[in-house]
Amino acid sequence: MSAETRTHRQAVVMHVRCADRLAEETFRQVLEELAGLSPVVQALPPTAALVDLTGAIRYHGSTPHRLGEVLRIRSISRLGVDVRVGIGPSITVAATASAQVPPPGGVLAIAPGQAADWLARLPVDALHGIGPRQAAVLRDYAIHSVGLLAAVPPATVQRLLGGRAGRLAVDRARGIDPRPVVPRALPASATVGCTFDRHTLDGAAVRAALLDLVVRLGVRLRRRGQAARALTLTLKFAGGTTWEKTRRLTEPSAHDDDLRQLTYQLMDAAGLQRGRLTGITLRGEDLIDAARAAQQISLDDTREDRLLAEQVMDRIRDKYGPHAIGPAAIFRRAS
Repeated sequence: MSAETRTHRQAVVMHVRCADRLAEETFRQVLEELAGLSPVVQALPPTAALVDLTGAIRYHGSTPHRLGEVLRIRSISRLGVDVRVGIGPSITVAATASAQVPPPGGVLAIAPGQAADWLARLPVDALHGIGPRQAAVLRDYAIHSVGLLAAVPPATVQRLLGGRAGRLAVDRARGIDPRPVVPRALPASATVGCTFDRHTLDGAAVRAALLDLVVRLGVRLRRRGQAARALTLTLKFAGGTTWEKTRRLTEPSAHDDDLRQLTYQLMDAAGLQRGRLTGITLRGEDLIDAARAAQQISLDDTREDRLLAEQVMDRIRDKYGPHAIGPAAIFRRAS
């Protein structure tokens, strides 16, 4: 086998970091730019992604570093967004490299033969996958660099960090990471919102509007055959300020009861007192096919009755329109 053939068969992974708080629509556009380089793109919400460049290098007749620069140029010129790009022979090396690129952007490519030596010089908390608590434990035992971590017997690290975590830490410190890049698009989302005719304090009108959003979101998800893993509530205030918080559901769901309970928890977490609201947005996040959501028989007769009533109301809405039926409180809703 020629040296050129071995080079082309060596895995080449790109890890891309976008700016924090990047708008979801802009992140989707960055993913489209990545798809122009390689068909194997794995979205890592909210602002990162992995790309398998192994086959793309030969297709484009270019080098990994050059493809990283092409991505930056396209992102800046077309989207006005700079990115931090790390490239290496594995996910761990590429993700660690991208974290070493200072903001707002740049490209750092690590050749396969240099990966172990490059990692060895880094502080232990710079290794991708090592969290602050794990790093603190390792430093307590004088393991301050990735090179020292790679030199420690795996059994010792397992006693410090736990079995599986210890094995992974040592393997990745040595540049061993067989995980492939798995193509995955940015999870779909569903958004509903309302605005108020006048500045409104938290009270009956706001709670009615919130319940209306829950019902509308639940209907939309059920019609699309999807279930949400998380909800994001965004409150807009007079003066242009906003408040946003995301929480995950215990189990993926599209049922009004589950969505309502978490939405009210999010609203309570805002701790509103005299805040004047101008609008509310509720977004279902990390959606999955409803068929993949766990279906368990409940021993709660009240919940079972509500789920049955929900099915009946959905059929009435399908026949007579979305506003034909619903909770009485929503008819005090905002515009």
